[in-house]
Amino acid sequence: MFIGRKKELDTMEKCYRQDKFECVVIYGRRRVGKTTLINEFVKDKKTIFFTGLDTNSQQNLEQFSKSILEMKGMSANTVFSTWEDALEQIYEMAKKERIVLVMDEYPYLANGYPVISSILSKWIDRKFLDTKLYMILCGSSLSFMEEQVLGYQSPLYGRRTIQMKIFPFSFEECKEYYHNFSKTDLAIAYGITGGIPLYMSKLDDGCTIGENIIDNFFNTSSYLFEEPEKLLQQECREPRQYNAIITAIANGASKLSEITSKAGFKDTATTSVYMKKLLSLGLIKKEMPYGEKGTKRVIYRISDSMFQFWYRFVPTNFSLIQQGAGGLVYLKNKQQISTYMEFVFEDICRQYLWKENLSGRLPIQFQNIGRWWGNNPKTKTQEEIDLVADDGAGNAILAECKWRNEDIDEDEIYALADQANIFHYKQCYFILFSKTGFTERCYKLAKEMGNVLLIQYENM
Repeated sequence: MFIGRKKELDTMEKCYRQDKFECVVIYGRRRVGKTTLINEFVKDKKTIFFTGLDTNSQQNLEQFSKSILEMKGMSANTVFSTWEDALEQIYEMAKKERIVLVMDEYPYLANGYPVISSILSKWIDRKFLDTKLYMILCGSSLSFMEEQVLGYQSPLYGRRTIQMKIFPFSFEECKEYYHNFSKTDLAIAYGITGGIPLYMSKLDDGCTIGENIIDNFFNTSSYLFEEPEKLLQQECREPRQYNAIITAIANGASKLSEITSKAGFKDTATTSVYMKKLLSLGLIKKEMPYGEKGTKRVIYRISDSMFQFWYRFVPTNFSLIQQGAGGLVYLKNKQQISTYMEFVFEDICRQYLWKENLSGRLPIQFQNIGRWWGNNPKTKTQEEIDLVADDGAGNAILAECKWRNEDIDEDEIYALADQANIFHYKQCYFILFSKTGFTERCYKLAKEMGNVLLIQYENM
């Protein structure tokens, strides 16, 4: 079942209809659904579909040749002698009719044959611009695609006509995919899959979320049980080192020095090398307190909530899982899973605020949104605010996101109002998000203050 990606498909189709040369660059982390999107787009079109191999130029040329000849309905036993000969064949075809050329896993090809970007650039400038070729370059290495395909130093710089970074599904798109989960289970399903389409497909919404967790994470024969380690083995030369870093972050380390210590590295310089790779894969992210630039208070978080879940619950329970006691593991960690959901709920609330902001339904229209942490000069204590956003004109929103099985009391409003004094905004609006609801006292205070919004998860 294909869901979502309407905006991306519409953009690709619009360019396709123009019947002139196009170079479309599609990138995003692995498993995010790039190839599925491309397959949906090309299903009714004449297409040469080539997938780059993590090998040398000759073997890639053999595969490329097969892709061309199969599309023409010819014997795939012939191999073009050079890449130029293969591209010449495509040129002759695309002069007469609309042809889609997909080069999936392009970084694999380019790493094995570094001059391919220069060759493609030459062919675009000298020949392809006068054809009906619709070329798609697709890759999972974020840093490679941004620097060596889209970047200023790349031979391909300026040749792309469209670029699309593909993100995991939003919570709203997750709602479209699952129809039988309860609202609470839906949020958990979104969290444990991270909105990654392939991971989402492994859950069965005809079962409870607990059954899905047991079957997919606490079961040695399941796909998701092995996925994080398999992906690291596929993408990284030293998976153990990367595994140590992600484990450290999942268990609470956020500063570079903390991660270095918990991961067992000798210095932060060594850690930074591995961190750069994880950042390029989209598995971790770097954060600064909202509104700050160039700050030294950088922290690192796992950006993929499935990875966050796996590293938090699977390694520490590995022995029990191996003994087939997945049900026991789930019961033992049920409360901790609820704690893990605070991280996910914050993300859901952030998405909700963006949606409401773009629809003009908030008291201000903000430009950006993020977390804030730092020192409260009044109390001399460290403070955290889940979400802060401002409109650039002195007006701001401060929000807290509470995934608790109890109603939120008015104390949370007072706490937000007190934290507002840390900043120098002219006007602050406060938003409380709650899994279950709010006390009568909380509703009363919100009404009295007039600048407080109370939002229950059921109504999001």
